[in-house]
Amino acid sequence: MGPKEKKSGSKKKKISKAERLKQLQEEEEKRRKEEEEARLKYEKEELEKLEKQRIESEKWHQLEEKDLQRRTEELGELNLLEGCFLEAEKLKRDTRSLSQWKHYLQCDGSPDPSIAQEMNTFISLWKEETNQTFEEVIEKSKLVLRLIEKLKLILMETPPFDLEDQNIIQYQGSILQLQELLHLKFNKATEILLRQASTLADLDSGNMEKVIQDENVTLYVWANLKKNPRYKSVKFAGTQIGFEIPRILATSDIALRLLHTHYDHVTPLHFVRTEQENSLLMTEAATDEAKTRESKTRESKTRESKTRESKTIEVKTIEVKTIEEPVNREDQEEYKAQASDSNLNYEDETKVEEQGVTEAQRTSEAIKGELEIRLLSESVSAAQLFLIENSTEKPDIYEDNEVDLCQFTTLGGVYHLDILELPPQCKPVKGWMIVQILQEGLQKFTYPPETVEDFEAESTFPPIEVTLKVHEKVIFFEDPMVVRWDAEGKHWRTDGISNVFYDAEDRLISFSLETFGPVTLIQDTHINMPFHSWELRPLEINNVLLTVTTIFTEIQIQIKENLCMLASIKLKGKEHISILEGKWMSPISFIIALKEAGLNIFPAGYSHFYVVMNNKVREQPTEELTENPNWVLLMFSGDRAQRLKMNEESESFSEALQEGTEFHSTLYHMMKDIASREAMEKINSSNCQFIDSVCYMLLSTRLLSYS
Repeated sequence: MGPKEKKSGSKKKKISKAERLKQLQEEEEKRRKEEEEARLKYEKEELEKLEKQRIESEKWHQLEEKDLQRRTEELGELNLLEGCFLEAEKLKRDTRSLSQWKHYLQCDGSPDPSIAQEMNTFISLWKEETNQTFEEVIEKSKLVLRLIEKLKLILMETPPFDLEDQNIIQYQGSILQLQELLHLKFNKATEILLRQASTLADLDSGNMEKVIQDENVTLYVWANLKKNPRYKSVKFAGTQIGFEIPRILATSDIALRLLHTHYDHVTPLHFVRTEQENSLLMTEAATDEAKTRESKTRESKTRESKTRESKTIEVKTIEVKTIEEPVNREDQEEYKAQASDSNLNYEDETKVEEQGVTEAQRTSEAIKGELEIRLLSESVSAAQLFLIENSTEKPDIYEDNEVDLCQFTTLGGVYHLDILELPPQCKPVKGWMIVQILQEGLQKFTYPPETVEDFEAESTFPPIEVTLKVHEKVIFFEDPMVVRWDAEGKHWRTDGISNVFYDAEDRLISFSLETFGPVTLIQDTHINMPFHSWELRPLEINNVLLTVTTIFTEIQIQIKENLCMLASIKLKGKEHISILEGKWMSPISFIIALKEAGLNIFPAGYSHFYVVMNNKVREQPTEELTENPNWVLLMFSGDRAQRLKMNEESESFSEALQEGTEFHSTLYHMMKDIASREAMEKINSSNCQFIDSVCYMLLSTRLLSYS
């Protein structure tokens, strides 16, 4: 056998204590060296950080001092720029004052809604008109609706400091009288139509069916002449609109009427001006104070004038006495010379006096002009602040199932559903038409009866199924809610309505109604709030495009001079054609039209109770924003405007100032540092009415608060 092989991996050589100690010393020295380097590095970084903070603090204080030094100048310049609102208000006043004259020149026979005598005469004469057909009432209603619209615009467009309490009461009273009289005329015309039901009966069914359509009103009438118990389904020809009636109505002498008014004259009028009235009282107090100050100044001027007059009288008296004393010719010549000198002095004093009176008048007129400008400025500022002021208390709802009209809005007009007793029919006798006219007029058929047992009501008097057509001009972003009018409580209610079904494609809504009466459709007022984004883009001089994007829609509003127009609207990313597109209107008329169309992007003073705002949530910028690299972020705290260093893609918010920029007291002066000379020239040359319209739309939408 060969020799044995040595084991692999023989034992390692042992380290002596001296070597181990030396190794530990080297490691300790290395550790100390690293710690020292780390300490020196930390101290250096801290010193650099402190130095950087010191430099930034000094720079910050320098910018603040520079901002304070020019603050007075910038605010003074801003006050001059805000003078455009006063000029715009003066132009509005001129327009309002010319409206009566323009109406007078039209000579169309229509009354001036702002003149009480003309409105009272118009209402009285129309009350005396009888036996008007439904077509005639519809034609007259066009004028009545225009008068109501004009009165509402007067109340909304006229500033509170130009409206007296008696005028407000007069205008609101005229509106209510016209609304009540118009509905009364429709009832009278319906009665006249139903008297002729037998002559208008359908040959197939034997019952009368009539449909009258107009731009503001649509009438559907069905008269049960045959009283066939099998005829329970009432559908108007060419439509899906109709009723499913129970047997007891199918065998009764009744008529069914659906009067769809495309306007709402049922909801009570609410012209809330409490806050503006308070500011009006403050303005009146300032006016009284200024008038007192002016009267004191006038009294002092009068005293000075009287003092000068007394001195003048004394001089004249002395002159007369000295002229009567001389006897000889020489003395006469001497005294004549003195008298001539005195007369010259008197004429000079008289000229000085006249100049003083003229200067006093000019001073008084200047004080009066300054007072008017100051009061107008305060009133305009108060009206602007009212647009963005929040209510401190939420509206109270006193009953269950009552609709909160601060949270919901009625849309598409009112559907007046009535079961009417069929009046006596006219009968032909020897070439004459004889008809019995009831003194009490058109009567409603009570359904269900007031006295009925509970177990009988469900079986004998079931709810009536109704199918209605939703107004084509109104946009519902969700299925509409059906509510009914409570005549006793004077409010809308949600009870008494069941089995609601909405066909969005055909715009038909069906439901079961326990009792007939006015019904309407409602939608959440704040369904488009908060806004996702907004953009104000200039198009040309005195012309901008305001784009507001919400969860359901994108609305583009064009503002030009003192008019607004709906440029386009997108629903779920698709273009939607609206009847408002291409129509130029004043800002207030435009806002009313958008609200009536269901496009409400205008928060009210109570909206903060219903809109959930979470400023901590940061949404990712849209593709449109990220594609444009030229966006600049500005921050305005109320006292100072600055350009931020962060951008749209920043993960967190920072107030760090962009390098090379400064503080300013207003956003306008902040923009002057960024904008080009051409842009500033366009801004400074903008029309005062255009600036006022843009400001009004921004304050009405409150984009900064509800985005």
